[in-house]
Amino acid sequence: MAGTLISNASTEATLEQIKEIIKAKSVELLHLQFVDIEGILKHVTVTSAQLEDVVEGKMMFDGSSVKGFSPINKSDLYLQPDLTTFAVLPWTEEAGYSEARFLCSAANPDGTPFEGDTRNVLKKTVDRAADKGYTISVGPELEFFLFKNDDNGYATTELTDKAGYFEPSPHDLGERVRLEIYRALKAMGFTIEASHHEVAEGQHEINFKYADVLTAADLATTYKWVVKTVAKKFGMHATFMPKPVFGINGSGMHVNMSFFEGSDNAFFDPTDEMQLSEKAYQFIAGVLENVKGIAAVTNPLVNSYKRLVPGYEAPCYIAWSASNRSALIRIPAKRGLATRVELRCPDPSSNPYLTFAVIASAGLDGIEKGLEAPAPINEDIFHMNEEERAFRGIDNLPGSLAEAVKELEAGEIAAKTLGEHVYNEYVLLKKTEWDSYRTAVHTWEIENYHSKF
Repeated sequence: MAGTLISNASTEATLEQIKEIIKAKSVELLHLQFVDIEGILKHVTVTSAQLEDVVEGKMMFDGSSVKGFSPINKSDLYLQPDLTTFAVLPWTEEAGYSEARFLCSAANPDGTPFEGDTRNVLKKTVDRAADKGYTISVGPELEFFLFKNDDNGYATTELTDKAGYFEPSPHDLGERVRLEIYRALKAMGFTIEASHHEVAEGQHEINFKYADVLTAADLATTYKWVVKTVAKKFGMHATFMPKPVFGINGSGMHVNMSFFEGSDNAFFDPTDEMQLSEKAYQFIAGVLENVKGIAAVTNPLVNSYKRLVPGYEAPCYIAWSASNRSALIRIPAKRGLATRVELRCPDPSSNPYLTFAVIASAGLDGIEKGLEAPAPINEDIFHMNEEERAFRGIDNLPGSLAEAVKELEAGEIAAKTLGEHVYNEYVLLKKTEWDSYRTAVHTWEIENYHSKF
């Protein structure tokens, strides 16, 4: 992990560092963590005495019990820990006792990477970019809401405060929670850059430093877990649901991405009017061309499309600009090594490994095909009427999960990036989810129809 407590040295040297930390911190339990197809964190817990077996990948689990993983007749899978993700869990530390975790990838019994593991999917995209001479850098921005828990510890629909953007205490009642989240993340190796109340009531954001794409996905996964864990200790429920409250802003996960060639940012060109390289424009073109086909991954829930509507800052129109926040893609002002492309539609309910993979793959497609980016749109798209948008050639994102799944099946990027196993499981999962929603009777229907008809 970026800024982690251990180095990225050789396996042997890293293992020695881990052993020293385990001894110094009195670590008794090790949590071996991985995610299912939706990005939901799972873990199995072993004792620190089993460290050698853990490192050698000898810890087996039942893949048929994990969503999107193995059929029951091929259920045996093994966990391969990434030693650089080792971290002591600060909320477990007591006198003479603590716990730690590793993030893991899943492997087949013969030691080959399991194709249904989404962390392995992202690794394949990293390899594809490396074959073209690129490394991928990502900085995600994950927003979340804090709700009150009831006396039994279950989440209510009551927000924790009514504060607004950048408001301090006493209006921001989540400030203390964010402070404890910051401390926990810092202790686990994060470099935190900012923490603040967001625009909506009860909404918050804590930004951490960018990293290589695999590390960034690991960080995002860890961040969501830590946020929920710490909030629970304050009697609150943290949710990354994209639109938990009608009538106010939803939560996004803006993804800032850049490609590097060696130590040089491949998206930066000081001679260009916007200081963007030809590859940056091609990357933008690739994302714009493929974004409808990856929306079911970047915005994976029925609820995701209730955020992607006009009026709440979330982009729903396919366009790009240098600074226009109503556009799907914007280019933050910093240049040089910090030059990056920000995709604003993804939300934090998505699986970071899959989301980063499909975005990188779409952009890489644009570079490989030499696509030309359309002209930027600098006007406020939200205030354009339908005729003006049509005249400017501004298309819409899918309006529902059902539309997004159709676009995913019609396109090529998702199937090529996810691989046959994950692609088929994902499409089936999302179709089932939509069908369940489509056939359910909702509160709105009862309120509007029950007494009227």
